[in-house]
Amino acid sequence: MTDLAEAFLLALRLIGGADPELTRIVGLSLRVSGSAALFAFLLGLPLAALLTIGRFRSRGMMLVLANAALGLPPVVVGLVCYLLLSRSGLLGPLGWLFRPQAMVMAQTVLALPIVTALAHRALAPQWEEVRDPLRIDGAGPFRCGLELVRMARPALATVFLAAFGRAIAEVGAILVVGGNIRGETRTMTTAIALETQKGDLPLALALGFILLLVCLGVSAATLLLDRRR
Repeated sequence: MTDLAEAFLLALRLIGGADPELTRIVGLSLRVSGSAALFAFLLGLPLAALLTIGRFRSRGMMLVLANAALGLPPVVVGLVCYLLLSRSGLLGPLGWLFRPQAMVMAQTVLALPIVTALAHRALAPQWEEVRDPLRIDGAGPFRCGLELVRMARPALATVFLAAFGRAIAEVGAILVVGGNIRGETRTMTTAIALETQKGDLPLALALGFILLLVCLGVSAATLLLDRRR
């Protein structure tokens, strides 16, 4: 109980901004995960629209891959990104390894299948309703895609929140490519893992409380959007 009480007090200090280092950790977590969710959304939504509207030979295989990739192991994704960003890797000249950019990249890869698969599931029923009227009206693929996105906005907002929730709770991939460097790449999840290993349970629990609040907030927002839809 002592650890829990101390953790609760630390969490209150953190929420109040009394600890600059912990505030920096939370801020970095939100920035990295928010950026990754946004990039995954910008990449995955057009792909989902293409898979919904298009009729091409590899469409079925792409759908299978998008859904299968929902279970991508984070550590494997982190390892692949590490190899790409290392000095001898294809993206080595960017100098992103052990920097927030590498963490955003890894989380984007993990969130992209979520956006693609869930957005496709949201757009497919809409397409069945408006496909014939749009084709009769002579609409091209771009206009069809815009109409689908407009009609499915509440569902797509839920998709974005799901991608953000996936990113904010991830630890394996960002630990590999970020290195958990104090003041540079330390996020809530990597800090929790480190403090638990060090035996500082109150600090780990405090960060866990904050992370749980963020995840609950995302879940509540998703539920509200679903009810409005």
